[in-house]
Amino acid sequence: MESTSSDAPRHKVVVMALMTAVVAISFAAIFFRQTQPTHPLVAAGLRLAIAACLLSPWIVRSYRRGTLDRRTFRLGVVAGVFYGLHFGSWVSSLTMTSVVSSVTLVTATPLFLGIIALISGRDTPQKRHWLSLIGAFLGLSIISHHDLGLGEDALLGDALALLGAAAMAGYLLVSRRLGERLDPLVFTGIAAAVGAGLLLTSAWVLDVPIAAASNKALMYIVLAALVPQLIGHTLLTWSVRHLRPTLVGMATVGEPVGAAFLAALWPGIEESVSPLIALGCAVTLASVLIALWQPRSAPKD
Repeated sequence: MESTSSDAPRHKVVVMALMTAVVAISFAAIFFRQTQPTHPLVAAGLRLAIAACLLSPWIVRSYRRGTLDRRTFRLGVVAGVFYGLHFGSWVSSLTMTSVVSSVTLVTATPLFLGIIALISGRDTPQKRHWLSLIGAFLGLSIISHHDLGLGEDALLGDALALLGAAAMAGYLLVSRRLGERLDPLVFTGIAAAVGAGLLLTSAWVLDVPIAAASNKALMYIVLAALVPQLIGHTLLTWSVRHLRPTLVGMATVGEPVGAAFLAALWPGIEESVSPLIALGCAVTLASVLIALWQPRSAPKD
């Protein structure tokens, strides 16, 4: 169902929030690349741990006010499992393949959401959303084409990025279950704490030092917690209160566009953006804008 004209101001706010979120999460791959040689599980776990600490005042306040009910906490824990799987697999993929390919594949979330929507019969995308989804994956295919034939490490990195996409789909679906009761700061804080615990425990079991490799690496882990996590993921979680998870996931497909150009410009990375990749970015961005566009409703008599 399309929104009425009276919903237009709110829709614009949600779209602006999503656009801000996409810009914020576009920095994630760049920041994580700068944390190397810190182990991916440690880098991802510390990012979530820092975010959880910064969000803990809202969790404590919600608990004291009695607004943190069992259902919110339980779903936050489940979302945290998906969070841990998402970040653990994706950050690992960044060590095996290019920034563009990794970010491209980890934003395949809408594909998984669309399949789940068709199976469940809930949140079925509208016609223009399917068209934008097809266009977006055409653009993503163009972007990731250069990874073909690069070897087993690149293919494993691609598989891990896809696993991260599936996990993010699970996170968005769990978030949606709270509806208007969803407090993004509290929910994200719980999920981040659980995800951090899982990742850092896994690193400990594997006998990986739970520390950043250098002060520079630690600085970028902190930046990853502040920008992509607190700004980007909190806004994504908030947006699920107002839009279908499939559409929120669709917006994240714009992340490879930002990541591609940041990777080309960022000192120390400077991955070239070929004309073919630029074309893929343009097609992807246009598809995202189509998905977020809201037609004006016909005036009532």
